[in-house]
Amino acid sequence: DQSTLQALGGSNIEVILGVPNTALQNVAASQDNANTWVQNNVRNYPNVKFRYIAVGNEVSPIKGDTAQYANFLLPAIRNIFNAISAAGLGIKVSTAVETELVGNNFPPSGGTFKPEVQNFINPIVQFLASKGAPLLVNVYPYFAYIFNSQSIALEYALFTSSGITTPDGVKYQNLLDALLDATYSALERAGGQSVEIVVSETGWPSDGGGQATSIDNARTYNTNLIRHVNGNSGTPKRPGRAIETYIFDLFDEDQKSPDSEKHFGLFLPNRQPK
Repeated sequence: DQSTLQALGGSNIEVILGVPNTALQNVAASQDNANTWVQNNVRNYPNVKFRYIAVGNEVSPIKGDTAQYANFLLPAIRNIFNAISAAGLGIKVSTAVETELVGNNFPPSGGTFKPEVQNFINPIVQFLASKGAPLLVNVYPYFAYIFNSQSIALEYALFTSSGITTPDGVKYQNLLDALLDATYSALERAGGQSVEIVVSETGWPSDGGGQATSIDNARTYNTNLIRHVNGNSGTPKRPGRAIETYIFDLFDEDQKSPDSEKHFGLFLPNRQPK
C-alpha cells in the first residue's frame, strides 16, 4: 500500500511487509516478477525500515480459502529471497503460518506438523533454516481456548494461572508457551532445529465471543503477554530469551467474521483507546 509506505518513511518504525496471497502466483512464476515486486515495494522506499518480508499469510493446503496458493508459496519465497539478496538488502524473508498446521500438540514435546501438510511445510522450513531466517507464526491462545474450553482453563490462556505440568514432567505456566513449544517440536521434526519463531500475530478480543471476550480479558492478556515476552524466561523449550512478538490488532475491523474477530483492536476505529 503505497500511501502507507510513504507515511512510514523516515519514521524509524520497523515494518513487516506482506506479499499478499493473491500475488504469490505472479511472484512464483519468474525471478523477473519477483525482482519487479521488490523494486516497486521495497527498493522504491529506501527510508522505510523493513524488518521482514512475509511472503503469504496463513497459506495452507488444508485451509479452504488459501489452499489454492499452497503450490506457489515456496517458489515465491525463494524468488523474493533472491531478489532481496541481489539488491544487497539484509531483510529476512519468511512466511506467516498458523498453529493449525501442528498436530499432536499436547504435550508440546510431541508437536509435529500434520501428515497432510508435511509435503507442503517441510521444504519451506528447510529453506528458512538454510538461510538463517525465522518462521513467522500467528499464535492465538484465545482460539485454542474457545475450541477446547472443556480442557483448558481461561486463566491458563490469560497468563494468570499457576500453570500445569505435562505428562512428560515439563511445567508450563501459560498456553502461549505451550503452543510455541509444540511448534518448535514440529520444526525440529521437519529439519528446522535452528529456525527461530517470531510471533507475528497474537491478541485477545474485547467483545463478540461470550464471557471470554471482554475489555478486562483483553487488557489482562495483552498486559501479561508484554510482560512475559519482554522478560528472559522464554519458553521451556527455548528458555532465557525475549520472544519477538507483535500484537494483533491496532484497530477493530468491522467487516470480519465471526463476531469476535471484529474486536481485536487496541483502539476503536475513531482512534479512542479501549
